[in-house]
Amino acid sequence: MTYIQEKVMSFKKDGYTVAKKAISLQMANLCFGYLITKKNVFNFLKKCKYVIPVEIEDYFGQEGDGMVNGTYSLYGSSLYDTLLIELKKLMQQKTKLNLFESYTYARLYKTGDILPKHIDRATCEISTTLNIGGDPWPIYLKNKNNKPVKILLEKGDMLIYRGCDLQHWRDPFKGKICGQVFLHYRTKKNYLNDTRPLLGLSSQERRLQIIS
Repeated sequence: MTYIQEKVMSFKKDGYTVAKKAISLQMANLCFGYLITKKNVFNFLKKCKYVIPVEIEDYFGQEGDGMVNGTYSLYGSSLYDTLLIELKKLMQQKTKLNLFESYTYARLYKTGDILPKHIDRATCEISTTLNIGGDPWPIYLKNKNNKPVKILLEKGDMLIYRGCDLQHWRDPFKGKICGQVFLHYRTKKNYLNDTRPLLGLSSQERRLQIIS
């Protein structure tokens, strides 16, 4: 398959664009180190045969999520959910849209991983993938002309795209490790915080109510 690599991208026209240096190298290193630390904790608990209660499993992450098997992933961490808030202004500048926070997700990819072709669920209307470190690994998407586009991000760069509209994927990873954080937003409040009471909570805590 022949891929094209577009150098000029307009979110309004194309449905995607790249924010170069969306975060500093120092922040990218912090986010990358945090993800590795979380994975190390998860691996330690697994080695100790500790059974993580389902109510808090998102705090420790998981190994395999139905999309990429056997690869560490982390939902809605406080650090990345805070990044979701902090980068909303930049997101609104790049998309010219009024956005509402949905949720964050992160993966620490390993050699041989493949991200299958897919579109995102409704809570990922406006999506990003943020390169926080590791070996380079292109992401591909189909533009509005149904042409495959290759995007290679440097550390700190972020691809912004319409996740529910544009099919996207990654070919087999030939590097050793690659950290990506996904920030998801909506243009309406109906999926605010991915239906959680507030950001930073696990996916199992959606039904929590404040008792007054």
